[in-house]
Amino acid sequence: MKYTNIPHTDLQVSKICLGTMTWGNQNTLAEGFEQMDYALESGINFFDTAELYPVPASPDTYGNTERIMGNWFAAHSNRDQVVLATKIAGPGSYTAHIRTTGFTPSSIRTALENTLTRLKTDYIDLYQLHWPERNTNFFGKRDYFPETAEQWEENFQEILETLEGFVREGKIRHIGLSNETPWASMKYISLSEQKGLPRMKTIQNPYSLLNRTFEVGNAEVAHREQLGLLAYSPLAFGVLSGKYRNGQLPDNSRLKLFPRMARYNSDQSREATEAYAAIAAKHNLTLTQLSLAFVTDRPFVTSNIIGATNMAQLQENIATADITLSTEILKEIDAVHDRIPSPAP
Repeated sequence: MKYTNIPHTDLQVSKICLGTMTWGNQNTLAEGFEQMDYALESGINFFDTAELYPVPASPDTYGNTERIMGNWFAAHSNRDQVVLATKIAGPGSYTAHIRTTGFTPSSIRTALENTLTRLKTDYIDLYQLHWPERNTNFFGKRDYFPETAEQWEENFQEILETLEGFVREGKIRHIGLSNETPWASMKYISLSEQKGLPRMKTIQNPYSLLNRTFEVGNAEVAHREQLGLLAYSPLAFGVLSGKYRNGQLPDNSRLKLFPRMARYNSDQSREATEAYAAIAAKHNLTLTQLSLAFVTDRPFVTSNIIGATNMAQLQENIATADITLSTEILKEIDAVHDRIPSPAP
């Protein structure tokens, strides 16, 4: 396994991060335990979760993933072997069962305390804001357009001051963003520098062969400010595993279980997927290997968040950490990207 540091910290993390968002819905407690056991044995020391998980969000399953992880930590007494990242949910109709108050100081305190209880730990290594409170382009929305009726008022300094309190209390070690834009990333960084407040260390955004929108503005911020990308959906909801090719819709697959989540299922996405599959076959790689190796090796990526619903998937995903794509392969990938750019933002 390859390792790197979370920028601006001494925290060393594996280049592959274990994602967890299916545990408690598609995966059982026993399966979550098995995945964590295997990941840790394979050298993965970085686990990512969220209070919202599992997905899709539901009052019946809220917090289940963190509970599974907390039970695993308690059973193994190995919390110190894992760099643990989690996230506070942002506002929206789909999270109204969690709270409707956004990132107010009291909301952050309640969310954090409940997360610590579920995870059976007294600290979080990386605490992230899952998505913005304001109107902007994320979760499949390609372009930004102002919303004249928006009620949001900028509260970034208040958020940083609130999080600083928990850093001082020892409940949070570092903080990060998720599903964010270059504008907000730079505002947070500037405030931290001007006011002496904790710095956002990472940004967890989607990034894959089917979604390279991060490269448009965020990648330069990530590079020049050392804001590490934690890339999520590197297999584009499983589309880049190849399991949906030729009209297939396997049982227990996300597109079959959750057909509303069609973000990665457009005609352009299918066309691009076939082109990338041809590149993989030409170079004796699986589509999964090509897709994950591409993400892991990008210079602005700190860690690549994989997700699996069975052990065979997990094993293949982890093994891609040792694959480096040739210049020839990268040129072929870019040729497809030039022809079909980011069909699944």
